[in-house]
Amino acid sequence: MAMVESILKKYHSSKRDQLIPILQAIQEAQGFLSRESIIRVGEFLNLPVSKIYGVATFYNQFRFKAIGKYHVMICRGTACHVKGSKSILELLEENLQIKAGDTSRDGLFSIEVVACIGACGLAPVISINGEFHGHLTKEKLITLLDECRKNK
Repeated sequence: MAMVESILKKYHSSKRDQLIPILQAIQEAQGFLSRESIIRVGEFLNLPVSKIYGVATFYNQFRFKAIGKYHVMICRGTACHVKGSKSILELLEENLQIKAGDTSRDGLFSIEVVACIGACGLAPVISINGEFHGHLTKEKLITLLDECRKNK
């Protein structure tokens, strides 16, 4: 919680209009929004926790679970869907033994499904820690995951 307190000190005279920047700063520092940090922000801004949670769940940029060392975002937009992203997602979940939205027990991988990643010409496409990998096949995906495991 010391990290949350240090962030809140930077917003010492803030009002509720600074809620989103505060949540962004906390997530950047700890990787997600913990229950404790949301409660503390509520106390700090004199806002109900339900209000803060409502704002945070409205924007898909906010997470409530820690992400893995390798955060895999898989596009399920129209172009990727047509090019087979559903089977890529199924293989990803099977290989990592987690479902979309979860993080592996060892903390190595997390999967996030996104509506569109903005790289339709590369369909089907995933992003691993912000690096795009397009024209995916099952074989390419397995190779990428194996490379991540080797570099853990």
